[in-house]
Amino acid sequence: MTNRIRVMGIAAVTVLVTACAAPGKVGKPRDQMSQREKDSAIAESGLPGAGVVKKALKMSDAEARHQAEIDSASNEN
Repeated sequence: MTNRIRVMGIAAVTVLVTACAAPGKVGKPRDQMSQREKDSAIAESGLPGAGVVKKALKMSDAEARHQAEIDSASNEN
């Protein structure tokens, strides 16, 4: 039974080391990010107020879609 536990422990450590060593998502430096990208990063963080930023981005997206629908409807005629 102890060999089985030892093998499971080694396998778990191997998986953790491999997952931590895998290349992550490489982002742009802050000075090369658009304001939208910066706001999105804040919205996905755990910072206080991040939920408000996320909601504002969703509302902004909804308004942009609405405006695009209005523009396309006015161009149809």
